Amino acid sequence: MTFTTPKSTAAAARTLFAAAVIALALGWGAAPASAHNDEIGSSPEAGSVVTEQPGELSVTTSDLLLDLGGTGAGSAMVVTGPADAPLFYGDGCTIVSGATVETAAQLGAAGQYTVIWQTVSIDGHPISDEFTFDWQPAADQVLADGVATAPTCGTTADAATPDSATSPPSDLGATSSGSESSVSTFVWIGGTLAAVLLAAAATLLLLRRKRRP
Repeated sequence: MTFTTPKSTAAAARTLFAAAVIALALGWGAAPASAHNDEIGSSPEAGSVVTEQPGELSVTTSDLLLDLGGTGAGSAMVVTGPADAPLFYGDGCTIVSGATVETAAQLGAAGQYTVIWQTVSIDGHPISDEFTFDWQPAADQVLADGVATAPTCGTTADAATPDSATSPPSDLGATSSGSESSVSTFVWIGGTLAAVLLAAAATLLLLRRKRRP
């Protein structure tokens, strides 16, 4: 997913830059870049056709992930779709298990869905990417109601109106709304990334202090 609205996302960029400066000041940059985790798979598989509710969506990497605080708080996953009238699904909570980060979600209307994810590599660096899949529910599948804003774990997101869940854009104003939705997703994921940077830097700083004689 590519965002082309630099003015609208300037604040998010400044937040990320500030977090990176703080992380570097804490000595985070000393970790070897070669230790970064790589994505090795996802569920559902990228580009696949899904006909039954997945229940859980996940990304598996090449090495263990850092589970900051033991609650998955250092990671984030956004599930959004369908592409022609996107809403958000799931509660925004993530679980880190070994080399895998996952979130629970039930999907809504048929179409292409995007999963945007970020987590913390074993070397303390954040890693992120996204993948898409095609949701074509079988006749017996129960569809979920999406929400209008990206959910935050532990809070209740804004419910979508019935029309927004079932009707495609009908004018240029709807196209503008879609752009704003993309920007909102970017700002949400960017804000979480800033938190990941700070949490990872603090964790590594504590570990280094413990290793000193």
